[in-house]
Amino acid sequence: MTFHQRRAMLGASLSVAALAMLGPNAWADAPYPKKKAITMVVPYTPGGSIDTMARLVAEQLQTGLGQSIIVENRAGASGFIGSEYVARSAPDGYTLLFNASSQVEMPLVMGRATYDAEKDFTPIAQVGHVPLLVVTDPAIPVRNLREFTALVKAGKAKYTWATSGYGTSGHLAEERIRHGLKLDMDIISYKGAAPQLTDVMGGHVSAAVSPMPGVYPHVKSGKLRPIAVTSAQRLPQLPDVPTVAESGLPGFELLSWYGVWGPAGMPPDVVQRLADAVETAKQSAALQQRLRELSFVSVPSTPAGFAEMIRKDIEKVRGIVADANIRVAF
Repeated sequence: MTFHQRRAMLGASLSVAALAMLGPNAWADAPYPKKKAITMVVPYTPGGSIDTMARLVAEQLQTGLGQSIIVENRAGASGFIGSEYVARSAPDGYTLLFNASSQVEMPLVMGRATYDAEKDFTPIAQVGHVPLLVVTDPAIPVRNLREFTALVKAGKAKYTWATSGYGTSGHLAEERIRHGLKLDMDIISYKGAAPQLTDVMGGHVSAAVSPMPGVYPHVKSGKLRPIAVTSAQRLPQLPDVPTVAESGLPGFELLSWYGVWGPAGMPPDVVQRLADAVETAKQSAALQQRLRELSFVSVPSTPAGFAEMIRKDIEKVRGIVADANIRVAF
């Protein structure tokens, strides 16, 4: 054995001994992330707006963190299954949740909630927000929400809403439109936006409200007809599509926002490392281009700011739920 080999072995032994003297948690104190894949859970099926945004963000995020990020779909129970899985995971930064505003809004409309949106999760970063489109099967002879309202009220046929899950922004928008315009329409729940929109395109369900990232490609292809948008202003991509506020519900505005969470109890330094990485990912030219195409507005975010935004959103949605008397048995 050469001198250099003996010196290398001695250095390694001393390093191990030093770590041992620091206690059993010394290895855990190594900088995050280690050489270990990070799982980003999406609590809905592939192909919807949440899944689309998660994959766009994950692609940039793994470059910034230098680690592989696996996007894992855990759909079911209107998103509860995937969210609960993350809540029960180790708070080490290697299991994350990518979800929309439904993460905090869903427990407010369900007959029972299996997690606490504030206590069981660590808010890491808000990504941004998007408008939603009210869409119909193109075979239905209407061009806007006012015409659709008149058709439903004529009572010559039974019309229905499809939702990607109870408690989602789309579901809340459908409930508010149904309540505000006094539309006799049942709401049918699906396991995600992909099956929801597939059934609207197939003529099995009449209409849906869904966020831009998942629904816009079907609108561009002509498979779905947009009849209203939930933002306060019309969209540049669809200048002829009126807002819901223009269609009989003055003051209506409802956006879907997206963010990244971890389990409760994550170390502050890990949370900050992830938050910084998300902010960097949002600024990449490739992601910014895709966000513009989808009318996605990215917003600056900090963990504390995201937590405060969540608190305010819960209070706002609680009022909407009470006013429209929204309650879903589950």
